[in-house]
Formats: sequence, C-alpha cells, structure tokens
Amino acid sequence: MVKSVGNSLVPAKTELTILITQPAPSSEKSPYYDVARKHNAMLVFHPFIKLEGLSAKEFRKQKIDILSFTAVIFTSRNAIDHFFRMCEEMKISVGQDTKYFCITEAVALYLQKFILYRKRKVFFGADGTNKSLFDVMNKHKENEKFLYVCSENQQDSDIVSWLKNNKCEFELAFMYRTVSNDVKSVMEKYPIDIICFFTPSGLKSLLDVYPDFPKSKIVCGAFGSGTEKACIDAGVKLQIVGPTKDIPNMAVALDLFLGKKPSAEKKKAAKA
Repeated sequence: MVKSVGNSLVPAKTELTILITQPAPSSEKSPYYDVARKHNAMLVFHPFIKLEGLSAKEFRKQKIDILSFTAVIFTSRNAIDHFFRMCEEMKISVGQDTKYFCITEAVALYLQKFILYRKRKVFFGADGTNKSLFDVMNKHKENEKFLYVCSENQQDSDIVSWLKNNKCEFELAFMYRTVSNDVKSVMEKYPIDIICFFTPSGLKSLLDVYPDFPKSKIVCGAFGSGTEKACIDAGVKLQIVGPTKDIPNMAVALDLFLGKKPSAEKKKAAKA
C-alpha cells in the first residue's frame, strides 16, 4: 500500500528516501510510483528551482522577431509553456510551416496542448540525448533559422556550441528565468538517501545552501548532459545518470540502480 504525505509518496514500509528535485507527477500512473512500490522507497518531490516568466516588455528588449525564424528548439515543457505564453501576450500567430525540434518525444507530445500536432513539423531525438537531437537537426541545418527558447540564466550549452560549430543561423530567446526555491526545509525534514538532479540551476540552489554537499554520502543522480557536467564540475559523485538509449527517464534509471542490489542492502549501500 502507498499513501501520499504532502509532496511525498510513502509506502507502508520504506527502506529508502529518494528526493526528486521536480514537482510531483500529476498522474497516478507515473512510473515513479511503480519504483516506490517495487523498492519500498519513499519519494519526496521538491523542486530546487522555480521559474518566473519574463514579461512581453522585457522580451521586446531582446529585439527578436519570432516570426522570422523557421524552427524552434525546445528542451523542456516549461520552454514550450513560456514560448506560447509570450506569443499570446504579443499577439503573434506562429506559422504552420514552423518546425519544432524537441529534446525528447515526451516534450514533443506536449506541443499538442498548443498546436494541431499531426499537421505540424515536429522532430525529436531518438533517445533523449543531445546527440540524438543534433542528428535530427543536422538534416535541416542548411535551410533553417533556429530560435532556441531558454532561461535568462542560460549558460553556454552543448546545444549552443553545436549551433555555432555547425554555422547555423540562430538566436537565444530568453523567455523565463530560474530562481532558487526553498532547499533547506526539505533537506532537514527528511533523511535523504538518494537525490536526483535535473538542471544545473537545481544543483546550484543546493550548493548555495550546503557548499560541502559534494562530500556527503548521499547517492546522486543526474538527468541530462548539462546537469551531469555541472555535477562533475562541482565534485559531486554520480551513480545514476541518464538519459541513454535504454534509460529514457529518471524513473527507469532509479529502477535499474536499485535493482542491482539485494533489497536488504539498498539503504546500507546508499549510506556507504
């Protein structure tokens, strides 16, 4: 039996506490819940960052003409939300010939909330990695003008580097910014065994409060090449990494990691 407590999922008997630094899933069919039941784990969902959308007035200062771009790059659902929010605020109707390049199929399918998916040109990487996205974009780079929708806090990324190295015509469209969320309360409330990061900003929020975290014995996971690099650069030892061809999401990565150890030894291994 599994019960919900606040932003956590608690099986009747728990051996591990896993902190997912994202909002709790909206669907009860989330694979995270299957992981919790299978491995007797308590899942705590708590984002380490929160997003603030830029206003249309702020965006106009970037002097970007959205309609002049033939393709848009999305690496998250949040980027999609803020792109279409901005278009609505600025009374812009994106043309049907616009191409959308998405980091994963899940992100691509989220476009259905805003467009007639089957009638649009939507592309996504085969396995959720930047490389697979680049493979798709490589087929169109000669004729496209890319708009990369991202955070105002955006640092030089693999995507930016690829666009530059391949001499693509592109612009970064800052439509939202990330700010730190409350970290200390959740870290002090729960005996965390495993923590999963999804953005470099989320890691930074934790390190700002706990600069000695890389020395802790908490098992760490990272999803996305940028997050993985940020963890490595900060000295955080990673034991769970995704995505790969066989690991499309963090739930699968957790299941594989936990499945490698006998049940009675999971918590001991996480504390080691």
